Amino acid sequence: METQQKAQQITVTAVVNAPVSKVWQYWNQPAHITRWASASDDWHTPRAENDLRKGGSFLSRMEAKDGSMGFDFGGVYDEVKEHEYIEYTLGDGRRVMIRFEEKEGGTYIEETFDAENTHSMEMQQAGWQAILDNFRKYAETN
Repeated sequence: METQQKAQQITVTAVVNAPVSKVWQYWNQPAHITRWASASDDWHTPRAENDLRKGGSFLSRMEAKDGSMGFDFGGVYDEVKEHEYIEYTLGDGRRVMIRFEEKEGGTYIEETFDAENTHSMEMQQAGWQAILDNFRKYAETN
């Protein structure tokens, strides 16, 4: 009998100096997603779609600004609790869980995701953390 190996998980966190209602809006609205969803200044997200409900789907087109490469980041929502929790399954079957918690006027975000097998765990953690840090900067300055 074959047993399926559970994916290794990686967690990234940030505290955003903004109320959870603003954080939720900036995290989920396509007009905002296109302004923060990149890990470095040489990448951007020119297009985003988001149907934020259980069974709804999302898609963000992430591209190098020089046009040399790009990919679609998307999936389907498994659970959505407004201002608290989002869980989704990516197109490749990996799962992502995001928790939002208001703390002393700021918002704590904890994002846990199943690692993929192409890149090192360290590279994946650094990339997702960079995107989360970019979100924090955007939400705090806009």
